[in-house]
Amino acid sequence: MAHLPETGFLRLRQIIGDDKRMPPIPPLIPVKKSTWWEGVRTGRFPRPLKLGPRTTVWRAEDIRRFIEKGGM
Repeated sequence: MAHLPETGFLRLRQIIGDDKRMPPIPPLIPVKKSTWWEGVRTGRFPRPLKLGPRTTVWRAEDIRRFIEKGGM
């Protein structure tokens, strides 16, 4: 988990990756965007925080815990 900070917030592209960016962002959790949002809706993936009307983030600690539990 080299790209996962100990604390802080992550945007969706930092979690599921973005191969269109230069340089590409590798995924921490390799799923598509629609799969991610369905997983959030059903409780499979961690719940986000809304920082503003167009800013959604996840706690790095929640993502780390999910990965360590073998959530995938």
